[in-house]
Amino acid sequence: MTGWSGEAGLDALKTRRATATRRYVVHEGRLAAVPTKLGALLATPLWSRRGKLRLLAEPFIGKGGHERETVSEFVTRRLGREMLEKAMEPFVAGTLASDPARANAYAVLPQLTGLERRYGGIARGVLLHRLLRKRAQCAAEAFSFDGGMATLVEALAATPGIRLRTGLAATEIRPARGGWRVTGRSAKFEPVLRVRRVVLSTPADAAAALVRPLDGELAALLAGIDYAPLSVVHLGFARQAIAHPLDGTGFLLPRTERLAPTGCLWMSAMFPDRAPAGRTLLSCYLGGARLPEAAAWDDSRSVSEVLAGLAPLLGIRGTPEMARVDRHQRALPLYHGAYYERMHALARRLEALPGLHLEANYREGVSVRNRLARAREVAAAIAAQCASKSAAPQRGQRVSRSPGQAASELAG
Repeated sequence: MTGWSGEAGLDALKTRRATATRRYVVHEGRLAAVPTKLGALLATPLWSRRGKLRLLAEPFIGKGGHERETVSEFVTRRLGREMLEKAMEPFVAGTLASDPARANAYAVLPQLTGLERRYGGIARGVLLHRLLRKRAQCAAEAFSFDGGMATLVEALAATPGIRLRTGLAATEIRPARGGWRVTGRSAKFEPVLRVRRVVLSTPADAAAALVRPLDGELAALLAGIDYAPLSVVHLGFARQAIAHPLDGTGFLLPRTERLAPTGCLWMSAMFPDRAPAGRTLLSCYLGGARLPEAAAWDDSRSVSEVLAGLAPLLGIRGTPEMARVDRHQRALPLYHGAYYERMHALARRLEALPGLHLEANYREGVSVRNRLARAREVAAAIAAQCASKSAAPQRGQRVSRSPGQAASELAG
């Protein structure tokens, strides 16, 4: 992922998270910082003495697990029940809108499960990486852009060689000689486009409708992917109305706290340009797999339920100066159940449809970072395939094609 924003010409517009990286979780009605170092872990009030001893026993737990193991099963097996209830459950519910009792551990916790598979345990894997001076992955970078994430989409649309068509709905995908025939529909006409490759980045249900005439089994695999509904409640306050220092990114709420929100991001603490001077923006989440009916609450109830949880935690005085509720009935795909079997079966069905690619957040992670990484991989693979199918050079002749030329060929 290094340098992708520079390649896209977006470095000048990129805004990075403020230096405060502390994360909180609600514990017995109060905010507690999530420990990131061993000393803090031993001193934290989040876990009982028994829970801490169970964490320290992790290196002595034998290797186990299987492709259908849930997050709850994996975390309890390796780290204990307290770690699940007070850390992992709020992470999975708040960040992914998912249910750890149903979410696939390999899909949702790939770094942790990978350490066990490779080294036999989490602590052992982390230690070996440090001794060998390796990194499990690059440090996570929280970023946005001037003008928000829409800047990224606008920059991609303005890339030379890209022809963007808006106001059209794809209605049919059909194999054609040398590629694919794609039919669209708008209020005025039905365009037909002939292309070498098709990449579907729609939600799973929309992709299922398009591929059903091609492969009913593939369509059924896609249609079987569940989504979680979610409401995002944005609240704006005068800074002096909040007693808490807001010295971090926000907090998550365990199920055991019995409050409606699953989490809250302190947006203006992370990105100061998200609120005017002297003002604070908080973005809180309702719904998900934990409480799906909350996504259907009206604005008044959504705001009041969030405030009921936030006010005592942050020391909020008075009412918000601004409130807005954004609802998403199919917000995030849920990596529940036999997720890996579904993805393996999906990949096998696609082998019979060369030139058709399914790439959306129901595969390989839901975050923007996941999607950017996966998009680069897929684009590189498509460009290489197109290059390999070009006319072979004569003996002694060299053919040079720039990435821009390869990208232009993808447009058909």
